[in-house]
Amino acid sequence: MQISPESIGYMAAVLTTSSFLPQAIMTIKTKDTESLSLGMYSAFTSGVLLWLIYGIYIEDKAIVCANSITLVLSASILSVKIFNTIFKNE
Repeated sequence: MQISPESIGYMAAVLTTSSFLPQAIMTIKTKDTESLSLGMYSAFTSGVLLWLIYGIYIEDKAIVCANSITLVLSASILSVKIFNTIFKNE
């Protein structure tokens, strides 16, 4: 049985994207972002956006799907972090 490169891409997408779910759920639920780095989440979210643009450009469904979902999750965490930094003096 041979695994296709596309299958490997989708497996990687599922694993990396789902790894963000616990952090996103906890951050949205508790609103606690004190231990999260604003610089890291800013850079990461920007990088995910660029991967999404790249995936669209090369028409790779696995890259587009994974990075669309990851962008929503990381942007949610980043939004809470920015809100807390501005309004809660983190």
